Amino acid sequence: MRFLGFVFAVLMAVSMPAIAVEMGDDGLHKPTWLEDTFKDVREDLATANAQGKRLLIIWEQRGCIYCNKMHNEIFPQPEIDKLLREKFYVVQMNLFGDLEVTDLDGTVLPEREMAGRWGIIFTPTMMFMRDGETDEDLASEFAAATMPGAFGKYTTRHLMEWILQKGYDGDEPFQKYHARMLKEEGIIE
Repeated sequence: MRFLGFVFAVLMAVSMPAIAVEMGDDGLHKPTWLEDTFKDVREDLATANAQGKRLLIIWEQRGCIYCNKMHNEIFPQPEIDKLLREKFYVVQMNLFGDLEVTDLDGTVLPEREMAGRWGIIFTPTMMFMRDGETDEDLASEFAAATMPGAFGKYTTRHLMEWILQKGYDGDEPFQKYHARMLKEEGIIE
């Protein structure tokens, strides 16, 4: 009987959901890898470059079920979590927020207006910035890739790896890279 009790306890522990990511007063997820900045893209880009990381701006909104999926199912995947912590400098923006954001050209707007300026209409949206210096006026023009929506763990990880490898400068588009990686990793035939 003790053995059955032990098996039951193990099964319950395995089936329990992971501890949910902490929520902030703004209703957005606040993982520990998120950077708390003044939302000046020029400064954030310089800080990311100085740390040898890539700037990732993630747009979210209160009550977003897709953001919840990303934070509780996709981002905690060990390989993705490691990439986020070690290779990306992640800044969060609120699609309907009031905090001021400074664009690359010095334009200062509330988050909700900057979202419009950058063409952000969906959450989550991840904007992966190129590395190095820029002469672009808009952060949206400096983005190497923009990923609107919640995607699965393989798509998300492969996009992060493609960004880090500067695949956007090569001749293999992301979708072909992703398909190749799925085959190489034995996920599809």
